[in-house]
Amino acid sequence: MPDVDASFLALPRHELADAALQRAKDLGATYAEFRLERIRSESISLRDSVLESAYDDEDLGLAVRVIHDGTWGFAAGVALTTDEAVRVAEQAVNLAQVSRPINTEPIELADEPIYDDVTWVSSYEIDPLSLSRAEKVALLTDYSDRLLNADGVTHVTVQVSSVNECKFYANSEGTSTTQQRVRIGPALQATAVDPETGRFDSMRTLAPPAGRGWEYLTGTGWNWDEELAQLPGWLAEKMAAPSVEAGRYDVVVDPSNLWLTIHESIGHATELDHALGYEANYAGTSFATIDKLNSLTYGSPIMHVTGDRTAENGLSTVGYDDEGVAGQQWDLVKDGILVGYQLDRRMAEVNKDVLGTNRSNGCAYADSAGHVPIQRMANISLQPAADGPSTEELISRVQNGIYIVGDKSWSIDMQRYNFQFTGQRFYKITDGKLDGQLRDVAYQATTTDFWGSMEAVGGPATYVLGGALNCGKAQPPQSGAVSHGCPSALFRDVRILNTTQEAGR
Repeated sequence: MPDVDASFLALPRHELADAALQRAKDLGATYAEFRLERIRSESISLRDSVLESAYDDEDLGLAVRVIHDGTWGFAAGVALTTDEAVRVAEQAVNLAQVSRPINTEPIELADEPIYDDVTWVSSYEIDPLSLSRAEKVALLTDYSDRLLNADGVTHVTVQVSSVNECKFYANSEGTSTTQQRVRIGPALQATAVDPETGRFDSMRTLAPPAGRGWEYLTGTGWNWDEELAQLPGWLAEKMAAPSVEAGRYDVVVDPSNLWLTIHESIGHATELDHALGYEANYAGTSFATIDKLNSLTYGSPIMHVTGDRTAENGLSTVGYDDEGVAGQQWDLVKDGILVGYQLDRRMAEVNKDVLGTNRSNGCAYADSAGHVPIQRMANISLQPAADGPSTEELISRVQNGIYIVGDKSWSIDMQRYNFQFTGQRFYKITDGKLDGQLRDVAYQATTTDFWGSMEAVGGPATYVLGGALNCGKAQPPQSGAVSHGCPSALFRDVRILNTTQEAGR
């Protein structure tokens, strides 16, 4: 496992934290926390095997958050000096004092053990930012060439985003943590154009973004050779496929599609700030309100969904969150019933009587030193059945249905209840066997109807960890990376739309 970058460790993180926390205490803060963050990122894009753009960026700064007279105060800066750390602490306290008259609920935090000078590094082998750009572009050009030279492929785009995030955290309770996380998001897309009709379609690789390094692009965790060889054939079949007949079908949903449905209909819906209405002005609320805890039937009895900040290679995996809480795994939906939420220390304390616990499950995160920590999504995953069937066995149970692979467009309301999702590939299922591709497919349902129709989940061999690098939330907006694992799953009697007909074409 790599070490924390030496250039980050060389920064005066302890001296800055000591100065900031002491000044906050001297000014009467009952609690204070300090963050020093450096986020290095890179994006490389190719079009038709030609480098289109490449950039790298570094965001470096410090932040102080305090509780003064029961009120939050927050400030940030960029100069890494003890004078600046003191100034930022003073500004945070001043903001709390100014805000105190409009604060109607004194801030109290759930207890958390102290972690003294601990270090955690995510699970990866090769930091993408440690390699030369020429080496990375050469590999991506080779991958692009393989698709572009295949019959029926007209254009190919490639995009890879890489992030190295280093964070030092310390609070007035005695916790201090140093962490380094690496993540990467690759995508190759092939486009076919029919020269006679002008009709076109595209297909993207299914490799999800992951908490891995450059080794992911060379075969660790994903078989690129196999997928790149198969993708042109899949695209050609999609171009020639008949349009779906709208109606109700049994569907088998592949993890490459189902992860996004989990994200939108479960992940956001079980964020406690959504359920309490804190995000109503921007990211929305939730139908799964806190009064329904332990009583709402979210789905069928086989539905088991967990929140997890510890999953290996998870995009939301951490050793400790931005309030000094250790990473954990816990249940959100068990036996089809809503049993938990994602929350931070403040929400845990305020709602402890309803939640049945007064400990945060470690879901506080800020995407830079310039932003205040908010409750952010953990890795939310649908668990497989220990002795569950293969994807092929699930398909064999369907007489008239559709097998859905890969994510594409989606829509869901602000309560995370009414939704529709499309995909990359759709296969007709006839008498338990795949019967060629379809196109123009979307599935539509309410959250509880959809998950209530889930009859079976696959076994561990069908489980894949999907996810996204850019989940948006909060004002000012923050972006978070999050993974969602799931097996293949069988749903009965799902409404299927024909997207071309729905668009009036």
